[in-house]
Amino acid sequence: MAANLETEDEQLARIYPIVLSEYNSEWPKWYAEEKERLICLIGSENIVRITHIGSTSVPGLISKPTVDILLETAESADIERLISNLPESEYICLRQQTIPTPDRVLFLKGYTDTGFAEKVFHIHVRNLGDWDELYFRDHLISHPETAKEYEKLKLRLWKDHKHDRDRYTEAKSEFVLKYSAIAKQEFHDRYCPK
Repeated sequence: MAANLETEDEQLARIYPIVLSEYNSEWPKWYAEEKERLICLIGSENIVRITHIGSTSVPGLISKPTVDILLETAESADIERLISNLPESEYICLRQQTIPTPDRVLFLKGYTDTGFAEKVFHIHVRNLGDWDELYFRDHLISHPETAKEYEKLKLRLWKDHKHDRDRYTEAKSEFVLKYSAIAKQEFHDRYCPK
């Protein structure tokens, strides 16, 4: 019998493929529950704002069933203490050096040795105001035609990159950047009051 020649990256892609599903009205509830859990674990004094971001925050949008949470801290927040407050048995911590994002730290929750759990979360820890996702989310909510266009793009890319998360994300970036820039102008006063 031939030895298993699957690399670690190939194994991870097989165990954690990109899954797209119809909008689930439970996602906002999952977010609210996890938000309360994070406040209890980290302490409200260490959190400036917590927000539901990503496609699961846009009603009606087909999405990866992963609830993305933006956790904003002050620049002075002790990241090492924050990391130590989240149990390693529940949260996988990816540090800034290992992730190509503006996150100070990214926590994954709901990843098991055999695949995804029922509830999956990505918790993006960033400095206050260090994001574009809120603009993009609000633009999709306010412009259903753009949300539909984004949905069609995701479905097309999913067929080509079901087991390549990086390429799937990279292929969406031009669309996301374009509409994030438009949304920054549209919603600037909402997030950056004078």
